[in-house]
Amino acid sequence: MNSDVEIAGDPLAVPHLLQPVPRHPVTVAGFAGLARTIAADRSRWAPLVQYDATTRWYARLETGPGYEVWLLSWVPGQGSGLHDHGRSSGVLTVLEGELTERALGANGETRRSLSAEDQRVFAPGYVHEVVNDSLEPAVSLHIYFPGLTEMTPYVACTAPAIQEQVAG
Repeated sequence: MNSDVEIAGDPLAVPHLLQPVPRHPVTVAGFAGLARTIAADRSRWAPLVQYDATTRWYARLETGPGYEVWLLSWVPGQGSGLHDHGRSSGVLTVLEGELTERALGANGETRRSLSAEDQRVFAPGYVHEVVNDSLEPAVSLHIYFPGLTEMTPYVACTAPAIQEQVAG
């Protein structure tokens, strides 16, 4: 019996059969991988981190075609408030410390504790809030695709069916 390589030939010997390697991510898995790559390169992001006791600190780390990468710091007690990301999907990766995510969905409220290297992936319309409930600062990386153009804030509620957008 012949192997696939014997039948089809060696794809490495025929360059036009190889799929080009994308320079930038184009899938959710690709964006999650980009976040892990950036997280592993501590020298790239750690020197940039600042902490601000009055407001969450953030800086855009990178942009690409149709996406943005943000670095955020959280001192104890700081939170994002309940919000969505408009038409953007995203990947949230904790780089240092611990954050708590509260998400609202069809099945009610879910709370998760996120530690260093934990990731959350979300689609447009995902309603959540992130808070540093710990006693130590935290740092997180956020990738939005397409780039973040809106964040809709919400008032406290118990289920997405009864959410009210904050007048603004």
